[in-house]
Amino acid sequence: MAALKRLLPWLRWGTVALLLGLLALDLAFPPRLPGARDTSTMVVAADGTPLRAFADSEGVWRLPARRESVSPLYVQALLAYEDRWFDRHPGVNPYALLRAGWQWARGGRIVSGGSTLTMQVARILDRRPGATRSLPGKLVQVLRALQLEACLSKDQILALYLERAPFGGTIEGVEAASWAYLGKPAARLSHAEAALLVVLPQAPSRLRPDRHPEAAQAARDKVLERMAALGVWTPEQVREAKVEAVVARRLRPPLSAPLLAQRLRAARPREERIATTLDAGLQRTLEARVEAYFSGLPERTSAALLVVDNTTMEARAYVGSLDLADRSRLGHVDMVRAWRSPGSTLKPFVYGMALDDGLIHSHSLLVDAPQSFGGYRPGNFDAVFNGPVTAATALQRSLNVPAVDLLDRIGPARFAARLVHAGIELRFPRGASPNLALVLGGTGARLEDLVGAHAALHRDGLAGRVRYTPDDPLIERRLLSPGAAWIVREILESNPRPGEREGMFDVARRPRVAWKTGTSYGFRDAWALGGTRRYTVGVWVGRPDGTPLPGQYGALTALPLLFEVVDSLPRGPGDGAPVPPPPSVEKREVCWPLGTAIESQPPELCQRRFEAWVLDRVVPPTLAEREARAWSAGIERFEVDAATGLRLSAHCRRPHVARPAMVARWPALASPWLPASTRRASTLPPLSPDCADDGRGAVATLRIEGLADGAVLARPPGSARGIRVSLRAVGTDAPVQWLLDGRRIATTRGANPFVHVFDAAGTHRLTALADTGAWTSIGFRVLVPDTGGGAAGGGDDAGARPSAPAPARVQPPSASSTCSALETLNSPGASTNRCLTTPSSA
Repeated sequence: MAALKRLLPWLRWGTVALLLGLLALDLAFPPRLPGARDTSTMVVAADGTPLRAFADSEGVWRLPARRESVSPLYVQALLAYEDRWFDRHPGVNPYALLRAGWQWARGGRIVSGGSTLTMQVARILDRRPGATRSLPGKLVQVLRALQLEACLSKDQILALYLERAPFGGTIEGVEAASWAYLGKPAARLSHAEAALLVVLPQAPSRLRPDRHPEAAQAARDKVLERMAALGVWTPEQVREAKVEAVVARRLRPPLSAPLLAQRLRAARPREERIATTLDAGLQRTLEARVEAYFSGLPERTSAALLVVDNTTMEARAYVGSLDLADRSRLGHVDMVRAWRSPGSTLKPFVYGMALDDGLIHSHSLLVDAPQSFGGYRPGNFDAVFNGPVTAATALQRSLNVPAVDLLDRIGPARFAARLVHAGIELRFPRGASPNLALVLGGTGARLEDLVGAHAALHRDGLAGRVRYTPDDPLIERRLLSPGAAWIVREILESNPRPGEREGMFDVARRPRVAWKTGTSYGFRDAWALGGTRRYTVGVWVGRPDGTPLPGQYGALTALPLLFEVVDSLPRGPGDGAPVPPPPSVEKREVCWPLGTAIESQPPELCQRRFEAWVLDRVVPPTLAEREARAWSAGIERFEVDAATGLRLSAHCRRPHVARPAMVARWPALASPWLPASTRRASTLPPLSPDCADDGRGAVATLRIEGLADGAVLARPPGSARGIRVSLRAVGTDAPVQWLLDGRRIATTRGANPFVHVFDAAGTHRLTALADTGAWTSIGFRVLVPDTGGGAAGGGDDAGARPSAPAPARVQPPSASSTCSALETLNSPGASTNRCLTTPSSA
């Protein structure tokens, strides 16, 4: 007893010394705990599905995980198989250590480690290869485990294991492993999947299910048997779990919407988990569709795609490039936010502003003919002019001259300011200001801004900024009035898809799409923008380096993909039904050439009738011509002799019984496209011989020299070249536009000649149209070359072709050969009355 009393002070001081020593060691060698930002950054879809994982500072894919964030089945299996006493021991299990020590002493080697989960976490954090396989290493591991238990709670220690257990390759942690191998979150593991992920860290390389599924299944079944033996899971649950095959995906981190993920991570570098608004399933589907669709395109071609929900302006799919890893295509360049020429994609907003300004209604008479706007002479994509067209037709076919005409009346600076105010940023060359080329692509814009603007057509005229995360604010600005937006959308929706005809069996099931295409100068950018009630979709195709893609344009390259995307989007009730017009829009019957309501003009002046959508009960007349001409659109009032019908002037040598008369005149530049009967109905009657000239005669006409009306041209025998003809227009000093079958081939001034080579066999019409409105037109034939040694006689072969094809050109797939009253009207030439094949937007 006395000896014990003498030992007690030594025991007390020894215990204090031991504790002080341990404290000193703890202070000198603190545990290597990970920092708060030592996990990967994960960008996820709206439902939590990972889109892209960014490795941590060590190049490891590691995701946050907690006891409550993973499946309870996994936690049950982990604790039962690895450490049943985890919640009760101080970091080490003395019984397990004694058992391991006895086995080592008896066998001379380590049979079982006796490691607890805390000791495994200590080994994971140590990071020294083989450091824990020796006896000193085990002692260090024990000390570290005690150290961890003193510093951290059980949940914190378990979270370190859940985040950092090795699962093969660069995958650490159960959450990352579950997504990498199983394609699902760790919160939704089955019994079999939980057992598999529990056993993998024991031998990550040997048990990887993507490489060694048999070994992985055997190890999994061992865990399942342990769970049944311990009574944690029922025998029935274990039997069902064993039936489940081990099927693992190829080990790789998720890589969906990579450029959006990269963009958001750069904007939020401190966030571990960035939630987006994307639909994970739709994103994967569209990525695969884009990859398959463009597999046959020319080298270095890329593409971009953006799908936005019209209600919330949230992005549902985002494809920034064709292939992130393809250097030849510059796949790392995000074309959703790249500055490119928008082509014709801004035209709908020109028409919308013209509607709001009261300049036009949906079927106003516009003239697609060669015109000069302060020296700027736009042409069409297919180089063919169509003459008089409705505003709706001009927009659907993406005709350039009518769009430039409207922009000139609106003002390019005002138009650009409206776009910028609505969120469409524009980029002009340094020192340049908005001009008329703006509506044809003479600026820079981004796909995401164009999608936000086109969404206004389905949002009562409100454009919006695209939102990529749920906490992005909804920013929207007024672009058009609700009525103008509705009319423009109705016009675009009424344009059938290429190859689609009314009455086709599947047309009624498809959603109505308001679509518009565009092609930038030199075939550098192909666009397609389209929207339904629920979604707006934007597609861009081109080369990120800006080099041309000859022959690839919006209607050919981007538009088919747009329709594929629209048809694959989720649908709701009423998606295919027309949207009723707002109160500010009504349908009225209008007449050409005046353009006003049928009830507001004399019936005899109504030459063409249309049902038009009008805004705010305003039916604007046909636009006044830009230049003063002898022949001007509108009503021409005069007096005629009641007996002879001849026109009277203010000064006649003999008295006449006069009666009032009037005619409705067409715009002067439309004259070459009008049928002869229409021109006669708009022509003033001849002046009575006894009356003085009143200056209201017919427009001065031109005369073409170098080729006679009705001429037949033939190549010299044996010649392989076309027929060279020198031509000039006599009768004006103004600029003259020369059209061959509606296509501009030259511009001259006054009587200056030019030479043209005619090499297309068949019947043609040549038109000379002066800026003053004076014009003339002649017809001629070019004979088919006789390969047998002479020129063909040309009777039946030539006569069977009322109009030979124009020189070779790319024909857009949306060409329509269906005749309408308007298309019949649009045939250039007095005696030509045929149906033209007219392309829609490029």
